[in-house]
Amino acid sequence: MASGIKDKVAILGMGCSKFGERWESDPEDLMVEAFDECIADAGIDMKDIQAAWLATAIEEIHVGKGGIPLAFALRLPYIPVTRVENFCASGSEALRGAVYAVASGACDIALALGVEKLKDTGYGGLPQRSRGALNSMWWANYSAPGSFAQLASAYRAKHGVDAAELKRAMAHISVKSHANGSKNPKAHLQNKITEAQVLNAPMIAEPLGIFDCCGVSDGAACAIVTTPEIAKSLGKKDLITVKAIQLSVSNGIEAGHNTWDGSHFMTARIASKRAYEEAGIRDPRKEIGLAEVHDCFSITELVTMEDLYLSPEGGAVKDVLNGFYDADGGLPCQIDGGLKCFGHPIGSSGLRMMYELYLQMQGRAGDRQVENPKIGLTHNLGGAPHQNVCSVAIIGQQGA
Repeated sequence: MASGIKDKVAILGMGCSKFGERWESDPEDLMVEAFDECIADAGIDMKDIQAAWLATAIEEIHVGKGGIPLAFALRLPYIPVTRVENFCASGSEALRGAVYAVASGACDIALALGVEKLKDTGYGGLPQRSRGALNSMWWANYSAPGSFAQLASAYRAKHGVDAAELKRAMAHISVKSHANGSKNPKAHLQNKITEAQVLNAPMIAEPLGIFDCCGVSDGAACAIVTTPEIAKSLGKKDLITVKAIQLSVSNGIEAGHNTWDGSHFMTARIASKRAYEEAGIRDPRKEIGLAEVHDCFSITELVTMEDLYLSPEGGAVKDVLNGFYDADGGLPCQIDGGLKCFGHPIGSSGLRMMYELYLQMQGRAGDRQVENPKIGLTHNLGGAPHQNVCSVAIIGQQGA
C-alpha cells in the first residue's frame, strides 16, 4: 500500500525572478535569474543536481519543446531533463516530478523550474492555441472571464447570496491581495487599490470587473529538493519538508451531465482531501497557517476556500468580509499578492506560490512576514470550471 511522501523530501533552496512586463529579458534570462537565487540558497554546486524538470505551458511561443531549453539556459551537466505541462498547474507538476524522484530514491538532488514569457506575444490575454479536438468540442466560444463569471452566477444561485454582497466580497479579495502585493518587490503590480475602485471598474464579464481579473506577466521560479538527511549533512537546519502533493484531473463528468451544478470545482475537493490525508491533516481550517491559491479571478479564490474545506460550504463570503483571509486574519491567503499582483506566467505560478511559503516558514518574507507559520498550502487550478486540473501541495516545518 502506498505510504505517501510526507517528510521524505526537503526543500534545499528556492528562487524567483521579478515578475512583470520583462521586455528586456528572454525566457533564458528569467530561468537564470530564478536559478541563480535558488542554487545560492541551496548552497550546492551545479554538478550536485542529478535530474531536472521544466514546466512551461505554451512552449511554441517562447522556449520551444522538450527539456533542452533548460539544459542550455543553465548549462546543466548532461543530466536528464523532463519538460512537463498541465495547464496552470504546470509549475506544481514540475515540483511533483522532482519530489517523487527524490522520495523514490531515484536521485538525491533534483531541480524543478517553471517559466513563461507571455508579454512579447502582443496578445491581450493568454494566447489562444489548439489543444486538439477535445477542446474544439467542449470549449467552443470559450473565454476565461466568461467561464468564471458563470461560476459566480452558479455559486450565487446555489447559496442564495445577494449579488451586491458577493460583489463586495470579491472586491475585498482584490483589495486584500493588492495590499499584500504592495509589500512585495517581486510582484508585477505593487499598487494598493480601494473597494470603490473595484466596484466602479469597467465590467469584463458580469459580475467580473477589471480588478477581479489577474494580469498577464513574464516570470520564472524554481526549487531544489533533496532528502532531509542530505539537507542536514549540508548544514541545513529548521528544514522545510514536503507533506503532500496531489493532482486531480477532470474526466468529463462536469461537462457531460447535470450531476455537477457549476458552483464549485470537483477536482479541488478531491485533490485537497487526498492531500490532507497524505499530510495527516484532520482540521485544515485550524492546521493550515498560510494559503496561496489560484486566484485567476476573485471569484475563483472565494469558491476555492470552500473547496479546500477552509470555509464551510456557503460560508466563504462571510469569512472573506470578516477578514479571515487577510494578512492579519486567522488564515492569511495570497500574502505575497497572489496571481492578482504577480500575474500568471503559467509554467511558473505553482513554484512562485511555493517560494512564498518557503520564505515565510524561514522568516525571510520581510515586511509581509506573518507570525510563525508552520504549515502552508498551495493550490493551482488549470482550465475552466467544467474541465480542469487541480494540484494541491502542502509543505511545513519538519515534524509539524
